[in-house]
Amino acid sequence: MTLEDLIRRLREFADARDWEPFHTPKNLVMALSGEAGELTSLFQWLTPEESADWRSDPELEANVLDEIADVTLYLVRLADVLGIDLYEAAGAKIDRNELRFPRKG
Repeated sequence: MTLEDLIRRLREFADARDWEPFHTPKNLVMALSGEAGELTSLFQWLTPEESADWRSDPELEANVLDEIADVTLYLVRLADVLGIDLYEAAGAKIDRNELRFPRKG
């Protein structure tokens, strides 16, 4: 699946449920923040070693995959509603970071 396919599926999903009026930037940012918080809570009290070994616990693995998906879906939907090309925005940010944080050595 491409990013364009995902955007189309999310548009169709929202349209089929008449959710467009609720998919305002404010609401989508709040939902994204909530899902990021749920992802954070999965790792909150783990040691660094436990967090690196998250796939060893099947329940944690399933929950992490679900929350990563939720964060991704809300971010993609938000970018679509705002008319932002995610690849372009991400590439521009990496370009700026390369200037801010030059290579060592």
